Amino acid sequence: MIVTVLGSGSEGNATLVESDGVAVLIDAGFSGRDLEQRIESVGVPVASLGGIVITHDHGDHTRGMGILARRFGVPLYLTEKTRLACMALLSGKEKVERYASSEPFRIGPFEIQPFLTVHDAADPVAIAIEHKPTGSRMGIATDLGRPTASVRASLRNCHVLVLEANHDEAMLWNGPYPWSVKQRIASSHGHLSNRAAADLACELFHTGLGAVILAHLSAHCNSARAAMEIPEKVLDRLGFKGTLQVAPQDRPMEPIDVDALRRKHVRAEQLSLL
Repeated sequence: MIVTVLGSGSEGNATLVESDGVAVLIDAGFSGRDLEQRIESVGVPVASLGGIVITHDHGDHTRGMGILARRFGVPLYLTEKTRLACMALLSGKEKVERYASSEPFRIGPFEIQPFLTVHDAADPVAIAIEHKPTGSRMGIATDLGRPTASVRASLRNCHVLVLEANHDEAMLWNGPYPWSVKQRIASSHGHLSNRAAADLACELFHTGLGAVILAHLSAHCNSARAAMEIPEKVLDRLGFKGTLQVAPQDRPMEPIDVDALRRKHVRAEQLSLL
């Protein structure tokens, strides 16, 4: 299972997961043309897409979904409430597959496991993905509001985590946004701070965790350096041996081979017991 964050932030979010000639796009928050270019730039044919899974209705997660679905005939996976909230982006010609926010479903070799978040959207979910042939598992959790018990339980035992680290608290409160926007971002229905992301990463840590990708950084109230600072310290204290990275907004990350990471950390754990 190969995962590539194609871009993440307030201007757009999309993550590509692929294996065995089948690719799944989680969110489509860039224009259709931009999504095509980003997907092709990492060596994946857009025609290999087996589905586009949308986590919620906000534009930075949905902008290009209709265009991409129509142009390539890719099934579009939406909850019913999210579909209704996104009607302006749909022409009726898309192949829409409805999913429930608490029921797993399959796309090729992947089991997609959605779970509810408390973000201020129509029907927001985060996603865990298991590659059934190997058991490799990853989680994509942005726009969380707060990490509920359900979120924490659903993200356990992931080998790769894409976690929201939206804002530095001091930068937010001293930043350029109107007071009402600051309150919304910091609320339990808004976005996770760097500190909250670090706490969640700490809780989800296990010896098989190979990579943590900090995502959905605010352009005005965060920086890559600030986002990394607290998670790096807490994970280091726990003995984290994987990679900690920040997902950029303007370009795809380097692809991550989740299966290879999992095998590497299993071997390291076995050697440590000898």
